[in-house]
Amino acid sequence: MMALAYLPMPVLYLVSDFLRLLMQHGLKYRKKVIVSNLRNSFPEKSEAEIQQVATGFYRHLSDLIVEIVKLAAITPTELNRRITIVNGELGDAYFAKGRTIMTLGSHFGNWEWVAPAAAMRWPGKVDAVYKPLSNKFFDYFVYRLRTRLGTALIPMRETMKDMETRRGEVRSLSMLCDQSPSKSKYAYWTRLLHQDTAFLTGADRLAVEYNCPVLYASIQRAKRGHYTFTLHEIYDGNATLNLAEHPITEAFARCIERDIRQQPSDYLWSHRRWKLKREEE
Repeated sequence: MMALAYLPMPVLYLVSDFLRLLMQHGLKYRKKVIVSNLRNSFPEKSEAEIQQVATGFYRHLSDLIVEIVKLAAITPTELNRRITIVNGELGDAYFAKGRTIMTLGSHFGNWEWVAPAAAMRWPGKVDAVYKPLSNKFFDYFVYRLRTRLGTALIPMRETMKDMETRRGEVRSLSMLCDQSPSKSKYAYWTRLLHQDTAFLTGADRLAVEYNCPVLYASIQRAKRGHYTFTLHEIYDGNATLNLAEHPITEAFARCIERDIRQQPSDYLWSHRRWKLKREEE
């Protein structure tokens, strides 16, 4: 795998093309989950359109795999050439004021390239919350990939402790907030793509407790191997919020819905995002 990382991107995309055919037509990787998710999310689309989006997703997933592998060897110059950061001045302004900010992202586009690109824009100021893998070898491998260009990782279970210990530190805490909670009673429920959808609520609680401005990280594919990373402010860290309404999580849900509708193939449709039902306790 490490040897693959040193191949030029055009060669890796040839590998991706083969991988896409294998996953879609050979292994039929999670085909039922993918198609079911798409049908439920886009009831207005015809079956031909659903299959077209599914094909686009397999292409996106295979590209994502080789791009993640490339993280083991990609140079800062090449990554900067492939990631364009828009509205970076939002982060600059808050850092200049000595603020801790929260940056919320999702499993859309190439989320693995964004944190390293941000870490090069803001050296020493980008931390990302992650869930350690149960397999120690793969956990070590993924940890090295994600920290190689300067991102610091914080285990998910230690997020609150880390925020308390480092209260007021000038940095960005990045989180992927589109994962499904383990239980319905711990969730905030809203509508996403025509479906009742459960969201984790930590972003609201952390932002209020630590007076953190919150930015949404939108990732759009400009062309193959090139992405635009745009920051949008969804909370200034000062306004009074009603936590019972989870306004930050609701704003986040609307942001990811907008991005998914714009480029539907680039979301992680192979994930069982809607496995949790509202009536479950």
